[in-house]
Amino acid sequence: MGVPVSQMWTVASYVLGQKIKRHKRYPLVLMLEPLFRCNLACAGCGKIQYPAHILKRNLSLDKCLQAVDECPAPMVSIPGGEPLMYPQIKELVLELIKRKKYIYLCTNALLLKEKLEEGMFTPSKYLTFSVHLDGQQEHHDFAVCRDGTYEKAIAAIKLAVNQGFRVTTNTTLFDSADPNAVRAFFDDMMDVGIEGMMVSPGYAYPKAPDQQSFLAERQNTNELFEMILSNRKKRWIFNQSPLFLEYLMGTRQYECLPWGNPTYNIFGWQKPCYLLQDGYADSFKELMDETDWNQYGRASGNPACQQCMVHCGYEPSAVDHTFASFGGLWGTIKAMIFNTYTNPAAATRLDAEKAIPHGPMVQLGIAIENKPESSTENQDAGVKIA
Repeated sequence: MGVPVSQMWTVASYVLGQKIKRHKRYPLVLMLEPLFRCNLACAGCGKIQYPAHILKRNLSLDKCLQAVDECPAPMVSIPGGEPLMYPQIKELVLELIKRKKYIYLCTNALLLKEKLEEGMFTPSKYLTFSVHLDGQQEHHDFAVCRDGTYEKAIAAIKLAVNQGFRVTTNTTLFDSADPNAVRAFFDDMMDVGIEGMMVSPGYAYPKAPDQQSFLAERQNTNELFEMILSNRKKRWIFNQSPLFLEYLMGTRQYECLPWGNPTYNIFGWQKPCYLLQDGYADSFKELMDETDWNQYGRASGNPACQQCMVHCGYEPSAVDHTFASFGGLWGTIKAMIFNTYTNPAAATRLDAEKAIPHGPMVQLGIAIENKPESSTENQDAGVKIA
């Protein structure tokens, strides 16, 4: 089981409470971005393209906690940027634990070993390090545009696991993903001893430098995930809704719930989700009450939403479905028990993929410089500004 019982119970109680109160729209995970600054410059990232004066900014600890107190979500994801570069990350984590929020600290892990050796964090059931790894060493290092990052992340993961921390991985898959390599990566992560894995298709940010490698067609996304997640090994553990994984495989259909994972950053509450920027609200209440949610999601006809299948909008749909009816609850239970998904056709296609060249991110349409970790070009703002 990829999610502890205490966390499952907290989330289930919260969602059922929202259902009893007949709340149609409710947040599940607050995505709290205290900064955009990062020590990597990944080609698929839309955050690090901001000008240097924006990248130098941080949310104050008070602002972060105000957002957490405004938003009743039981889970808080802390992405960025690189949150371990946030000067008050220790204090932020401690305050969230006091509030009994389940925290996913999303990190590239380049600083994690150092922070653990300093004793910055203490193991807690409320704190999970969600390490961004986009596949095995060759694929991950190419995706993040720097050699050596995979090895450093794995060393940090092993240390965190040995110290008793909860650790998951977060993997974004692109158009050029090799399904056999991804399955081998799942084996590697289970060998390292993490709690579970999270996967999601990559969908284009307007600000991302590389616009050619994102998954552009829903059918292609379904076919890729069907090969990856069918004929599954029992030892693979996923730290996310099993119904969302079925959705990625194309066996379920959901509509996006963009309010399920609201984002708060240095500009305010982002409308409607972290992938689209249609303005900002000054408060969580304003975001929920004054955003025209009918303009978003596939059913709306919005061209920007037609191919998106990203977890921030669709995992809340899957969780909502679990508690919306007996069918949803039974479907979740079945997915947890009968989780191998035997599929001979998918296995045949997977075998055929072995004959197809799959270099790391072979379809990238831009030139990427592999900078050594010791490069000083990015010291001012944390990244190289193109």
